[in-house]
Amino acid sequence: MKNYLIVVCLLTLTSANTYAAGGDPANGKVLSQTCVMCHSVDGNSVNPVWPKLAGQHASYIVKQLNDFKKGNRVNAQMTAMVAPLSDQDMLDLGAYFSSQKTTLGAAKPELIETGELIYRAGDYTTGVPACMACHGPNGAGNPTALYPALRGQHAEYTAMQLKMFKAEERSNDPNNMMRTITGPMTNLQIEAVSQYIQGLH
Repeated sequence: MKNYLIVVCLLTLTSANTYAAGGDPANGKVLSQTCVMCHSVDGNSVNPVWPKLAGQHASYIVKQLNDFKKGNRVNAQMTAMVAPLSDQDMLDLGAYFSSQKTTLGAAKPELIETGELIYRAGDYTTGVPACMACHGPNGAGNPTALYPALRGQHAEYTAMQLKMFKAEERSNDPNNMMRTITGPMTNLQIEAVSQYIQGLH
C-alpha cells in the first residue's frame, strides 16, 4: 500500500498544475452569490450534508468544479450550477473560497479514539493507510497534489463521500486512490474518522 501511495502522489503532482492559481477573489465573491443558498456567504455551510468550502485549496475547488461540469463527478444540483461557468470563473471562485476562514467543529467524544487511530495510523490488518499520509497531521491537505483540506469539515458530508467512494458511486479520485482506501473500511471506521476530522484543527 505504501508503494502504491508513493506512485499515486507522484502522478498527481504532475497533473496538479492544471488547476494552479490565477483567480481573482474579488470577482469570485461576486460569482459566489449563486453558491450562498447551500454554502453560505463565506463558504461555511450550515447544512452538514453540504461541504464547507471556506479555506479549501483553490486548486481542489477548481478541479471539483471541472469534474462536475465534465460529468466526472455526478451531482444533479452541482451540474446545473457549474454549467454556465467559464474556466476563469472557476479559478475566481476557487480563489475566493480559499481566502475565507474555515469554522471548526467538534467530534463526538465516544468516537474520537477510533477516529484518531484511523486518521493517524490507519488499520494495518486490513491495509487501510493513515489519512494523514496525504491530508497532513492537522488536516491541512496538500494543494499541489490536489489533496483537500479536511479539518473542520462536516462529519456527515465526509462520511457520505467516503461511503460513496467505497460503493464506487463517486469515481473522480486520481488513480482510484480513495476507492482503494475506503474499500476495506467498516462503517464504524468511516463514521469515527469523519467525526475526528470534524473536530480536527
